[in-house]
Amino acid sequence: MSDLPDAFYLPAGADRYEPTRATESPWDSGSQHGGPPTALLAHAIDATAGPGLRLARISVDFLGPIPRREVRIEVSPVKPGRLVSLSEARMVVDGRTAVTARAWHIATGPPPPVTGERIAPPAPPETVTSPEPAPELEGWGYGEAVEWRFSEGGHGTPGLARVWTRVRVPLVAGEDMTGLARTLVVADSANGLSAVLPFHEWLSIPPSMTTTLLRVPEGEWVHMDCRTHLAPDGIGLAQATLCDSEGHLGEVAQPLLVRER
Repeated sequence: MSDLPDAFYLPAGADRYEPTRATESPWDSGSQHGGPPTALLAHAIDATAGPGLRLARISVDFLGPIPRREVRIEVSPVKPGRLVSLSEARMVVDGRTAVTARAWHIATGPPPPVTGERIAPPAPPETVTSPEPAPELEGWGYGEAVEWRFSEGGHGTPGLARVWTRVRVPLVAGEDMTGLARTLVVADSANGLSAVLPFHEWLSIPPSMTTTLLRVPEGEWVHMDCRTHLAPDGIGLAQATLCDSEGHLGEVAQPLLVRER
């Protein structure tokens, strides 16, 4: 495994960031994987949230390949509010909006008398044998920037995947990694982890990704239970249930364009 950069992004001035090799897409070394941009947009939106509000859902739209060049982040309110608030962020590269995100923040309050059905946490990552790095991860920045511990499936293995993930570098150099960023860096990997068709023969492109979070993630590890479903007309759906060591965190959904290469 090659040396890792200091972070996914280096600060480059007001609202500007330089993406490092850790953001590198598996398809094009000059483009970014969708996970780090998602986390950076959520990080920027979260910084504008009022007191007592917590990010509950983020929906991200990828408007094309995301160049691995300096980005500018713009954040604007859509629906300010004391109990619920909707904000929008844009990642601009070379004067073009490459990614947009909308996030709902919801006010926290006193605990309810019941919490609903509880999803037990998976077996802890320490009990999962960490295999040698898969050959397809070597030299791929994003793949190397995350530690993957599979209890089912694996890189290059079609179908259901269950995996503990741990992000190896901070989101932004010089800043602490938050649980929110740690989760969103990996959430957009659901379709790649659970693809049911071979990558070298089929395209499986998610133009959008939505993550809904039940609570603030705890600890360094995030577990993803991923699966992909395909319709007979070339559209698919990738989903993932997110957990940490305490149990259920949230859900991921990605619509897919599925085409033979």
